[in-house]
Parts: sequence; C-alpha cells; structure tokens
Amino acid sequence: MATSSASVDTSVAAAPGAQTPDVGWLDHRAAGVLLHPTAFPGPFGIGTLDESVVGNWLSFLHDAGIQYWQVCPLGPTGYGDSPYQCFSAFAGNPYLIDLQELQRHGLLRPEDLEPLRALPQDRVDFGWLYATKWPILFKAYETFRKTPGAPLPYGDFRAFQQANRDWLAPFALFLALKDHHQGRPWWEWPRGLRFYRDAQTAKLPQDVRTRAEAHAFFQYLFSGQWQRVRAQAKELGVQIIGDAPIFVARDSADVWANPELFQLDPDTGHPLVVAGVPPDYFSADGQLWGNPLYDWPKHAATGYRWWLDRLEANFQLCDVLRIDHFRGFDSYWAIPADAPTAKTGEWQEGPGEAFFAAVAKALPTAKLIAEDLGDLKPSVTVLRLKTGLPGMTILQFAFGGKSDNLYLPHNLKANSVVYPGTHDNDTSLGWYRTASEGERDHVRRYLRVGGQEIGWDFVRCSYMAVSNLAVIPLQDLLSLGSEARFNTPGKPVGNWQWRYRPDQLARLHRETAPYLKTLGELYGRLPESPKPKA
Repeated sequence: MATSSASVDTSVAAAPGAQTPDVGWLDHRAAGVLLHPTAFPGPFGIGTLDESVVGNWLSFLHDAGIQYWQVCPLGPTGYGDSPYQCFSAFAGNPYLIDLQELQRHGLLRPEDLEPLRALPQDRVDFGWLYATKWPILFKAYETFRKTPGAPLPYGDFRAFQQANRDWLAPFALFLALKDHHQGRPWWEWPRGLRFYRDAQTAKLPQDVRTRAEAHAFFQYLFSGQWQRVRAQAKELGVQIIGDAPIFVARDSADVWANPELFQLDPDTGHPLVVAGVPPDYFSADGQLWGNPLYDWPKHAATGYRWWLDRLEANFQLCDVLRIDHFRGFDSYWAIPADAPTAKTGEWQEGPGEAFFAAVAKALPTAKLIAEDLGDLKPSVTVLRLKTGLPGMTILQFAFGGKSDNLYLPHNLKANSVVYPGTHDNDTSLGWYRTASEGERDHVRRYLRVGGQEIGWDFVRCSYMAVSNLAVIPLQDLLSLGSEARFNTPGKPVGNWQWRYRPDQLARLHRETAPYLKTLGELYGRLPESPKPKA
C-alpha cells in the first residue's frame, strides 16, 4: 500500500444542512483487537462460533478493558478463500457454523464430525475443509427436513426466510445452481439461467430447489449462532466492527441478481470495465482486481436502495462498519475488461456526497469507518472530511521518510483509527525484521526504544496516539512473527489460514490482560462506566 506525506487542509466541513451518517460516534477514546473468527481454535478445521470459544475470547477483551472487536467480512468465501471476494454481500459464512451444537440438538451424530478432526488445528486447509464440511452441513439439513418442528434455539426457519427473502432467495438459488453446474461461474450457465430474473421462472430439477432451501437453512443457522455472539458481546460491553468491501465479486449472487446495477453487457453479463488501481511506485502495471464496477447513475435512480439494504443487513451483524476502499466513492479506476493489466484505465466519478446523504437519511445512526489508506487525490480527503467519517492510519507506513508523513503519530487526528497493521500487513515483528535499516533506525529514534520488543512498542504507541480508536491485531499481542501473517496481497495461495491456539489466548488473558487494562487507564481508553440513572 502506498503512503502519502502530503499535507491536507482539515478545515473542510459539511455544508450547512447537509446530511451525513453518525459522524460524531467516535467521540471517545477506546481500544480494539482485530481477529477474524476463522482464526478461533478448535478441533474441526476452522474457527467456529463455538459458545465456549467465543466466551473465552470476549472475556479476555472485557478483562483487558478492550471495547471493540474488529472482524473481516463475514460472507461466504469463493475461489481464493478471501473474505473480500464473497458469493454474497448479505450472507454469512457457513464454515463458521458450530456443528457440535447441531449434534447436541440431534441433527448430527458424534461420528458425523469425525472426518473434521483429521484436519489441521493450527491453520485452515480450505481445500480439505470444502470437501469435508459441506457434506456434513447437508446431512444436518436432511435430518432437519425429515423431522419437521425440530427444536432449534434460533427461532422459526420459515420466519427467517420471509424476513430475509429479498436477498436470501436469490442467494440460495444462486448457490444451488452453482452446485448443479459443478461450481462454474454464472456466466457459463445455460442462457435461461444466466440471470436471476430468468431462473426464477425456469423449470428446475427438484434437487436444485431442495438444495436452495438447504443453503437458506445454513444462513438461518449462521444467523442464529452469530446473534448469540452479538448478545454475549453486548453483555460484556464489547462492540463489533464489521467490514464491507466497496466492490463485490463478479461471481456472486449480487451481480447475478442485479446485473442492471453494474457496468455489464446486458445480454452476456460480461463486464465492460473492471476495478483496480493504476500504476504507481509499487507496481508498474497497477493492480487488476477484476471486480465489476457499479453503474452509479442506476443506483442513484433507485435512491441507492441496494446499498442501503446491504448496509442494513451488515448492521444486523455488527455495531460499527468499516467501508473498504472508501476512495471509490469519490473516484475509481475503470479498466477495460479485456485489458491485460491495469495500465489502460481511466478515472470515473463515484457518487460522492449524495451517497452518504442517502445513508444518513435512511440509517441516521449508522457508525462507519472509512478505509482511506494510500496515495489519495485531494478530493478523496475532502469527501471524507465533509462526511465526517473517521479515517484509518497504519504505523507500519509511518517510518523511513520525513516528519510530514501523515501516519506518524504526531500528525494523527482524533477522529481516526490507528493500527500497527491490518489483515493485509505483516505482523509488527515480521515487518520490523524485514524493514530497511533506515526504517528501523527511524522507529528506534522516534519511539526512543532499542527495538528488542518492537511489537509491544507499536502497541504502546497505538494506545498513546491521539487517534480516538486504537485497534491491535491479536498476532501483535501474542508477539508473533511473519508465520502468523493473515494475508499477503498479490499472493494467490496460503492466505487467511492462521489460527491461534487455546493456550496462547489463555496465557495472554492470564498474564497480559491486566497490563492492557493499565495501558487503557493510562491513556484514557477504558470503557466508560454506565452513568447512574437519575
């Protein structure tokens, strides 16, 4: 990620009478921890919403005086296993479903879970998980289907389907048809199934319709278990920060069901232009992401209805939402779909303030964070300042340059979120070990440290920073190196696999939670005690 040391005028304010989302929500100092649920420990190949595991995690946060838990997108992952390339911007990831709970409710037998115990426990092997967990999930659904009225603690399944029908019906049918076509993308399906509007009235095999209901059932299970997590978090005073990528995957129910909202060929569904970023210091060819781009005038004509529905669904899962690639709302790099690299693109205008005015009107209490990292046009910063959304800053990007680098702690603003690094960065220890000597020297001189415990130096620096919210990756709290890196952008395999061990969190809870609480007290980041009622 590129960094910028340009100074920006921060005096820009929203126009009188302009509507923006809840811009004043980050009016307090607090601390958070970044951890995606797939990294939870457990014997079944991937982290799940196991009540005891989640309870241990939330208890640690509470006892450490940490008010926020940040996750990556919670959607169902597709090719590459990235939570930023999901089959739906609305749905949850069935991999996170706790199967032991289904066993306790009679939908599975103990022996059904045995194949998952052979999977590694220190990392996620997505290939084996795909081959192993899906058959077990479908077995649970078959048991549920054959025993109407089976008691489950998640409410009524039919009521769930009805309440979420607008996104759930196309999503479930999309995955059922994808299964039926051996996983091929929707633009390779027969013409009569290539869009949801046609598939709804098509004559489909009964097994496709049954499988669609199974996928809806998995969303019911995920939702029920996640809402229990939210209730546990709320009881302990922990708020959850979710994550919404601005773009959606091309092979997703979102594009298949709403092709008119994207810049696509109306007959074939092939994109006319795709997303990416232009060439810069770090990449001579730029980055060709390949996501279809929105037809923003079409969205505006609907009052941004799809986006508002998406945000509302996200806020059913979290308390605060980080918007990834915020700059795309100001302008985005549009690359011809047949271009071999991102060199041959052009800037197109995003929806700008009009979008956020629509959000404010429909969701006036929406708490948003803008991911505004990298080399930005001044207009992007102006848009963020006008909306009043807190931006982001990364300490790993701060060192090795001059004193005007905007990520250096003395240049930060209160209405921002500071991280040592995010899911896309190396751990702080890993970064320091591979940084240039100039960067390491700058860190040592700036923080007045010897560099022997740079991970904790970055933790303390984050707590000290003027940014109202400091979010620390769990790997840094565990003092782990590059072996615990969660994602390396541009690396096609081996990402999103890291998991922590139960003993690591137990030791952190026992030995370090009191120290983190002391840091929180020292730097004003402890949760405020509830005020007594009058």
